[in-house]
Amino acid sequence: MHGMNTPEAPILECIPNFSEGHDLRIVDAIVDAIAGVSGILLLRRESDEDHNRSVITFAGQPDAVVNAAVAGVAAAVDRIDLTRHKGAHPRMGAADVVPFVPIRGLTMDDAVAHARSAAERIWSELRVPVYLYEASALRRTT
Repeated sequence: MHGMNTPEAPILECIPNFSEGHDLRIVDAIVDAIAGVSGILLLRRESDEDHNRSVITFAGQPDAVVNAAVAGVAAAVDRIDLTRHKGAHPRMGAADVVPFVPIRGLTMDDAVAHARSAAERIWSELRVPVYLYEASALRRTT
């Protein structure tokens, strides 16, 4: 991937969890949406049938990672029907969690800013509500 191996290039990782672990055609479509974003390196994918959940790990330059996260969520929302979902793992939505992790040249504050950017786009472009938690939370909860 061009630019990812240069020492000065920042790298952000994203590890979204999707509420599908049975129908691998759906998971493939989500992976394809993520991997189709220029500048993304797909690191790992795993699906668990008992939990009916898949985890896809990818990294790249921050803007590409945000674009890929939004693309993955869009693919999941288009394809996952939660009214028929059954699994051992509790779920919040088609895309359950979408954590961002600073890997190189970024701080946790940078990762939070990118998470908030992705959340804003998921709401504004997909009309999917987003819950921000931990470091990304916009207000304290007790």
